[in-house]
Amino acid sequence: MTSSHAHGRGWSSRFTARRSAEKQTLTAAGRAGFVARGVVYVLIGALAVRIALGSGGEEADRQGALRQVGEQPFGRVMLWALVVGFGGMALWRGARAVLARGRRRKAASRLLDGGRALFYAAVCWATAAFAAGSGQGSSGDAKSQDWTASALELPYGRVLVGAAGCVLTGIGAVLAVRAALRRFLRQLDTGAMSRRTRQVVTGLGVGGGAARGAVFAAAGIFILVAAVRFDPHEAKGVDATLRSFAHTPMGPWLLVAVAVGLILFGVFSFASARWRRL
Repeated sequence: MTSSHAHGRGWSSRFTARRSAEKQTLTAAGRAGFVARGVVYVLIGALAVRIALGSGGEEADRQGALRQVGEQPFGRVMLWALVVGFGGMALWRGARAVLARGRRRKAASRLLDGGRALFYAAVCWATAAFAAGSGQGSSGDAKSQDWTASALELPYGRVLVGAAGCVLTGIGAVLAVRAALRRFLRQLDTGAMSRRTRQVVTGLGVGGGAARGAVFAAAGIFILVAAVRFDPHEAKGVDATLRSFAHTPMGPWLLVAVAVGLILFGVFSFASARWRRL
């Protein structure tokens, strides 16, 4: 009887230790992912500011950001660190989709996390290809137009592209509204922050989330226009979408505002790596 109880306690201890180790691993993976996301957004925003001021020729998108990283001392090492970070984000999102309990077990939440896991897995793969020297081909704008052209050639392709544009525009609107309502605070351990830190992080989340939503919504509108006009050249990647803000009545200052917002979102991602409940 005593031996049986001892065996049971030993198995329970090993199971608890294993679960604790798994949680620590997933937590570290998630935090690394937020850091990687922050680096890319800060660089995209900085490139967009340079474009608005007429002093930048680099593309203001993920590929342009990776190129900037690669040109730094130890750039190749930094690129592979980003690969690890994005891989960690994909792992963490995937684990949430499969293993999350309680309210997170809702089908919609699982599908959302699963979709994010696939997205970051693709970003991880593309970053690895870039780091290995084989991912520096066509620009993001050209790829967006190629994908749109291929989709338009499918049966009901015009409807599919239009639906994709509507979905992306909707995602952008939701991101902006959620940022304005400060929904992100529910995911942060605000109790561990000082009052001043919370105010700063809140400002970063609101400004950064609004700018990020605006970029998503604008990209979705361009895809929708491509469907309506049956012209894949109307579709735009991140770089061309950002440049389009400079062609509004507000001129380059709107692009500056959006670019600064993206930098804020990058810094907010760093804050998420520190205080997000994972």
